[in-house]
Amino acid sequence: MVEKIESLKITFRSLQYRNYRLFFGGQSISLIGTWIQRIATPWLVYDLTKSVVLLGLVGFVGQIPTFLFSPIAGVLTDRWNRYHIMITTQILSMVQAVILTWLVFSGTIRVWHIIVLSGFLGCINAFDVPARQSFVIQMVEKKEDLSNAIALNSSMVNGARLIGPSVAGVLIAATGEGVCFLLNALSYVFVIWSLMLMKVTPIDNKNGKKSVLRELIEGISYTFGFAPIRYIILLLALVSLMGMPYTVLMPVFAKEIIHGGAHTFGFLMGASGLGALTGAFYLASRRNDRGLERLIPLSAGVFGIGLIMFSFSHLFALSLVLMVITGLGMILQMASSNTMLQSIVDDNIRGRVMSFFTMAIMGTAPFGSLLAGSSAKLMGAPNTVLIGGISCILGALIFSFKLPEISAAIAENGKNKTEGQVLKSCRL
Repeated sequence: MVEKIESLKITFRSLQYRNYRLFFGGQSISLIGTWIQRIATPWLVYDLTKSVVLLGLVGFVGQIPTFLFSPIAGVLTDRWNRYHIMITTQILSMVQAVILTWLVFSGTIRVWHIIVLSGFLGCINAFDVPARQSFVIQMVEKKEDLSNAIALNSSMVNGARLIGPSVAGVLIAATGEGVCFLLNALSYVFVIWSLMLMKVTPIDNKNGKKSVLRELIEGISYTFGFAPIRYIILLLALVSLMGMPYTVLMPVFAKEIIHGGAHTFGFLMGASGLGALTGAFYLASRRNDRGLERLIPLSAGVFGIGLIMFSFSHLFALSLVLMVITGLGMILQMASSNTMLQSIVDDNIRGRVMSFFTMAIMGTAPFGSLLAGSSAKLMGAPNTVLIGGISCILGALIFSFKLPEISAAIAENGKNKTEGQVLKSCRL
């Protein structure tokens, strides 16, 4: 019993910090609403158009701003107050959800409305995600608890991912998409309120005297000149480009292959969330971040295997199990990568590095969405997912071959923590 209590204390140790408790509580509620909207949006598009190409287009428009604006957003995140950025982005996201709600309830919703509003939300996320990722270190007083906070963030996201899609599937079937958008709009009240209650000590900003272009080049040099960061970012980009678009095609699998409805779609996405939640809790239970560089390619390989097997499945029960495996591999790779990056970067360049992290995950996804939509039309959704899974496995193998170089660079970085010393080792 004592061991179980001690284990729980280790797993949830970041909740000892007041600001992080507020953040965790507010975001937990808001993210459920976010996932409800994420499920309702592609379902509404497919219901209106029956077009896999338009599914891909909406995904592309919603994520391309991250690719275009994240590098500049990273520079500004290092210059501006990250706390204020987060409050602003949450308010704007609530406005977007309110507009969607009104359009659906008024019966005037058209596909072009969804495309424009998805693009608007994508612009918001280009600033929100780097700021949110960089803000974690300001909420956790002891740096040794940073990896735990990042893992708990992942558990929070994927707990919402488990609940949100299942709720969305039921709501869509029972009431329609409008209620889903309304619930998301209301959920932002909680995160905005939690942010307002925080007591945040501003970070002494050493940036701002250099030009934006110079700071951007500095961020690129730091990110792609240091081997561990470079290979982590590149593997994330590959998995996001080739593997993650399976979510765009999930309505097709639910309707055409498994022959289900909105609830089938919701449960499939929920199963992926269950696997991701399990992986996040495993990472949170770890005492430190040692060995995470070896977990990154292993988990990317598991993700790829899950996608390959899922592409051959026509049974609902089997597909659910495979989605759990897929979600497990996905979050282990992404959260481990996040933890590694946050552990080795310096704070005055953190926003720029995390903007490239955001770009790798969300910025490449629009191209993956377009590619998936076009490929699904030419060769079918199962073959598209199969190719994506194979690509993830190949990327994991290449990363594994680079592990000696990565581990050596991480060990050297442990001796030289200042930005200047790391920058000297960068190779453009």
